[in-house]
Amino acid sequence: MQVKLENVYEEYNRYIYYLCLKLTKNQIDAEDLMQEVWMKVVRYESYMKEVDHLKAWLTTICMNTFRDRYRKQVRRSKYVANQPEQLDVSILDLIASDVLSVEEQLEKEDVSEIIRSKVAELDGIYQKTVLYFYVHQYSLIEIAEVMKVSIGTVKSRLFRAKQRLKELIMNDEIAKESLVLA
Repeated sequence: MQVKLENVYEEYNRYIYYLCLKLTKNQIDAEDLMQEVWMKVVRYESYMKEVDHLKAWLTTICMNTFRDRYRKQVRRSKYVANQPEQLDVSILDLIASDVLSVEEQLEKEDVSEIIRSKVAELDGIYQKTVLYFYVHQYSLIEIAEVMKVSIGTVKSRLFRAKQRLKELIMNDEIAKESLVLA
């Protein structure tokens, strides 16, 4: 798939801007994030010819750039009390709020509740590791320091926790159906 960068920019610039605006909830931050995203697109332009779904690729770059910026801000923050409890950037949040029907909103809340309940079923050490990494957005190094273990231990705990979560979900028919349909 041969794609020109100018055409990609013309076609997806508006989409990337609104995605950045949805994530940052601030026009200035959205413009900064969008600039970073397009810089990465230019940097990785050679990969575009291998991409089957350009919009998904651009969305991934945007989401990862946002997460990287968020993690940097958290690390730079001196006061943990000022940090948000949770970073809420699920794929469902990318849909404009006025487009979500009541049924879709309830389904989204159900999926969140199922995930929370399954995380709560994990053993304490795995539960803490998952919460530190995915909810509080700690880096592997920060988790290792807080838990007083090596980075390798943190990685293996995350791996085991994800495996256990998958088992818990697959063994629960209601959870499995809800998450497969969502």
